[in-house]
Amino acid sequence: MRLHEKVAIVTGGAQGIGLATVRKFLAEGATVALVDRSEAAVREALAPLAAPASRLHGFAADVTDRPALDALVRELRDRAGRIDVLVNNAGITLDARLQNMTLEQFDRVIDVNLRGVFQASQAVLATMLAQGSGVILNASSVVGLYGNFGQTNYAASKFGVIGFVKTWARELGPKGIRCNAVCPGFIATHLLESIPAKVLENMRERVPLRRLGQPEEVANAYAFLASDEASYINGAVIEVGGGLTI
Repeated sequence: MRLHEKVAIVTGGAQGIGLATVRKFLAEGATVALVDRSEAAVREALAPLAAPASRLHGFAADVTDRPALDALVRELRDRAGRIDVLVNNAGITLDARLQNMTLEQFDRVIDVNLRGVFQASQAVLATMLAQGSGVILNASSVVGLYGNFGQTNYAASKFGVIGFVKTWARELGPKGIRCNAVCPGFIATHLLESIPAKVLENMRERVPLRRLGQPEEVANAYAFLASDEASYINGAVIEVGGGLTI
């Protein structure tokens, strides 16, 4: 198992790609902290996961709440003894054209998707520095590579987290901490449930593989990057989009 004895935090872990990542990390032998802002969502996500209590921990915390992040990091470190991996998966969308986007929409997306990644990474950093090792993985998006109509705030946040890993790879690489970004494309999660069938078909046609991705396919990328098999990958931006940006 490629993540045996590693301790990981997955934010936004109660559904979609985050939950698939929790499952994958557990299957690969990791101890995992599933973090989401809703206590009810955390309980619901934990219920069907078959894992010993010593290897699966649930925390209700908002990534915009720095004291809550610091508290969960302390508690996880006390329980598990270390923190090896942070997957900054939590994110939201509040779309609108530039001329219609409110400051509240802009600020909320930046607060969660960008400031939240900054805060969660800072929260684990002291532990990783003391260990002399760690992996920080940021969820960007193909939108963070080419932008997208109606997503000024989201695109800015996803470009931004790529900038984070490029900077942190330089700063933290000498300390034994690797930082990388993953850019999912069109992934079949709950976010697509409200999209009309014709629009979904058009999305599939844009992908060279002619299909939507599965959350598990993104989770597989996270698991590889979190493992020692990726020990010389630092500052990378990996698209998991079926060739969408070609």
